[in-house]
Parts: sequence; C-alpha cells; structure tokens
Amino acid sequence: MLGIILMPSIDPVWFMGAACVFDFLDGFVARLLKVSSPIGKELDSLADMVTFGVLPAIYWFHSIDHPQLNYLALLIAVFSALRLAKFNIDERQVEGFIGVPTPANALFLITFPYLFANKTVPIEIAIPVILLFCWLMVSPFRLFALKFKHFGWKGNELRFTFLIGAVLLIGIFQLAGVALTIILYILASLISGRRGAGEAAT
Repeated sequence: MLGIILMPSIDPVWFMGAACVFDFLDGFVARLLKVSSPIGKELDSLADMVTFGVLPAIYWFHSIDHPQLNYLALLIAVFSALRLAKFNIDERQVEGFIGVPTPANALFLITFPYLFANKTVPIEIAIPVILLFCWLMVSPFRLFALKFKHFGWKGNELRFTFLIGAVLLIGIFQLAGVALTIILYILASLISGRRGAGEAAT
C-alpha cells in the first residue's frame, strides 16, 4: 500500500508480487527459526488483510468505470477479512485450504485485467468475477497446498503437475498467465477432490 502511494506510476502487480514473496519468506523464516506466537499469527493475518484484501479492492474500485457499481469492489476486502478469520479458527486447514486463499485470490484479481486489451475489463465481466471470487474465498471447496513433505514424484503428482502447468502458462502468457494459473489451481483442486471422493466411495 505504501509503495502505491509513494510510486503511483508503478503497476500494482509488482507490489503484489513482492508482497507474495515476503508473505512466503516470513512463514519460512519463522519455521526455520522455530518461533511462533498467537500474536504473530494475528499480525500475519492483519498484514494479509491489507495486502491481499484492501489493495485489490482499491485497485478494482478505481478500475470499474461506474459511479455506483464500483463500490462492489469493496466486497473483496470484506470477504478477505472473513476468509482470514475463518482460516485462523478452522483446524481442518492444516494440510490444505477450504476456500481460495487470499494471496491466490489477490494475485488473480490483480493480473486478470492482463487478459484483456489495454487491461480494460468490461463491467459485464468485472462484476461477476468479483462476486464469484469473493464467494470462492469462503466456499466449502477444498484446495491443495503447495507443501512438500518430500520431493519424490509419488504423493506429489498433483503439485508437480500444477507447477509445470504454471511455468508453461506464465512463460507463454506472461502476467496474464498468473491469472490463468490461479484458474488452473482451482480447477485442479476441484478435479482432484472429486476424484478422491470417488475413490473413497468405491
């Protein structure tokens, strides 16, 4: 947020990318040093709320050229807060996620305009996309986490396949490929979940 205020000419996508890197590093360093605390968990969620909730909400608020409908973009911040609060009290989300994580949601929303000419998203598409992804954050759908207990292929087939697909999409479509990667992540999780449920039933 501070970067956008001080350097408004820089595309917000770069600040979002930097935020994702630091979001990964702070958890990595905490695990490496074996330090954690309840207040650290809450502060991490607060930082995520500002970066992955408020930032995309403001971005879309200014991107939607409508004097009333642009306020719907503020729902991104509201649902991000709800998503983070649910995550903090839900003990089922240790090995994976229930609902789209806020960083993935923010990355999609920030890079989605790159799929269109001049990064101009028609309002007929923008509003349904915002509403859909707000709902996906608090949806009951289970999504896999990119956490590797080991780096062998067996047991990590889904993760490795997704990473290969992500590299290809970003390599071909560049920043637009990030949005496509998030869509791939959601679809791969849903397909994997249905397959797992089917195998469990048999």
